Amino acid sequence: MRGSLYKGGLIALYRYKTTGDIMSDDFMLDTDDLERRMNGAITSLRTEFASLRTGRASASMLEPVMVDAYGSSTPINQVGTVNVPEPRMVTINVWDKALVGKVEKAIRESGLGINPQLNGTIIMLPIPELNEERRTQLTKVAGQYAESARVSIRNVRRDGMDQIKKAKADGMSEDDQKVWEGEVQDMTNKFIAQIDEQLESKQAEIMQV
Repeated sequence: MRGSLYKGGLIALYRYKTTGDIMSDDFMLDTDDLERRMNGAITSLRTEFASLRTGRASASMLEPVMVDAYGSSTPINQVGTVNVPEPRMVTINVWDKALVGKVEKAIRESGLGINPQLNGTIIMLPIPELNEERRTQLTKVAGQYAESARVSIRNVRRDGMDQIKKAKADGMSEDDQKVWEGEVQDMTNKFIAQIDEQLESKQAEIMQV
């Protein structure tokens, strides 16, 4: 016999009957895992957005930059203090004097298009103003990053839907199928909305003069 549907956290467990004998097979839809994977797409998008230099200074623009420190690839904020003292200036106070050259090199090779200026253990990054053509180009790149994130979200959605369809073929009721397809679709809509909001915010930031 088929037992009732229940949710424990975000994990659903179904018991259903196979032909002839009464058997209990378990179908588990781990929506925690689906949500974790969708969150991963959002995190990657934020990193990609941070790599797009705008005309304004931001500590987040350095998040993708990794420094070869003590034999390992290390984020800049783990080798120094990042500050934004002016709208078009970022500074990094490198804690270990021996790493100043490596931090400077990492910034020059990062593709940010910024020329570091040294003052002892402090590295200053003056942010040049972007022209209109470059701003428009960057908004298009941001749109491409966002679409890639949407594709990743939809791929996770498809995985969840495929699991549900398989369970339906194995005996899950149509009502239960609709319930869990709705759960997966609601989750998808939530993350797609986050992507749209972040894209709108990033494009506005890029176009801000």
